[in-house]
Amino acid sequence: MSRLKSTQLGSNCGLQVSELCLGTMNFGVPGRGHQGDWTLGVEQARPIFEAAIERGLYYFDCADVYGVGASEEVVGQILRELLPREQFVLTTKVSIPMGRNPNEGGLSRKHIMEGVDNSLRRLGVDYVDQLIIHRHPHGIPGSADTPIAESLEALHDVVKAGKALYLGGSSMFAWQFAELQLTAEMHGWTKFVSMQNHYNLIYREEEREMNPYCVSTGVALTPWSPLARGILTGSYQGSLDAGTTDRSTGQDRARTESLYLGERDFDIAARVSELAERLDVRPAQIALAWLANKPEITAPVVGVSKISQLDQLVEATTIELSADDTAYLEELYQPVENLLSLGTS
Repeated sequence: MSRLKSTQLGSNCGLQVSELCLGTMNFGVPGRGHQGDWTLGVEQARPIFEAAIERGLYYFDCADVYGVGASEEVVGQILRELLPREQFVLTTKVSIPMGRNPNEGGLSRKHIMEGVDNSLRRLGVDYVDQLIIHRHPHGIPGSADTPIAESLEALHDVVKAGKALYLGGSSMFAWQFAELQLTAEMHGWTKFVSMQNHYNLIYREEEREMNPYCVSTGVALTPWSPLARGILTGSYQGSLDAGTTDRSTGQDRARTESLYLGERDFDIAARVSELAERLDVRPAQIALAWLANKPEITAPVVGVSKISQLDQLVEATTIELSADDTAYLEELYQPVENLLSLGTS
């Protein structure tokens, strides 16, 4: 059984994390939240967490909006059962609306403070290792355009209060992230140590600006959707109309359709499958190995619903792709419109 290595979360902090991060969107209360039709409850989730820990995975990524709070409740309960607090690294996110009241979302001081306290209560912990803003302050539909200084000072106060040890960002334009970092630096406030952005073989627009910016400034890259919501694993069998999993055939399929608009997406996925067959591994392993082979990537965020899937992804971190293999996988990619400009990422 392969075991994951530890790595530093960028060069701007001393936090060590496992080289894979387990995303927890699919754990919670079945039927609750936008992913409710493929959610695993606490009894189904516990063996996956046990297996993750046995394989050296101790970095877990959550968000308040997953299951409208249910994911935090399940994740917190399981982690507290399995490990002492100092032995796991836990993140959660704030900003996506948690209800219909105008102040139940966004990155105002009010929602940050209330949102963090609510997350800690649901998780059952005194602090999270990292608080991630779940988009830029001006990238949250329906929320006020909060002055970034208000958001940054509130986040700094959360850190100084000991409720979060580090801050992270997620999908936004590189200029927006640079503005946040420079504003925080100017005021002596806490800066972001990681960027959780959207990056995989069929969506590579982040290679233009965000990835190079993070590399040059020591910010860790922890991309989400490394398997493109199953497209790169073969779950769709060449067409979004041919889904074979609960997720690919359920209500979440609309989200997949909005994220992947490239004309060559399934051609690239076919190459992933072809290379996997040649190397006698699974397509998901090739898609993840492509990311893991890039020195700028710290820890991709992966989602699993079975221990067998977890084993495959852990093993994928040991696969070394040749330069020719990488070029073959990347050759067909054609630029697409940056999803941030469409407001869907």
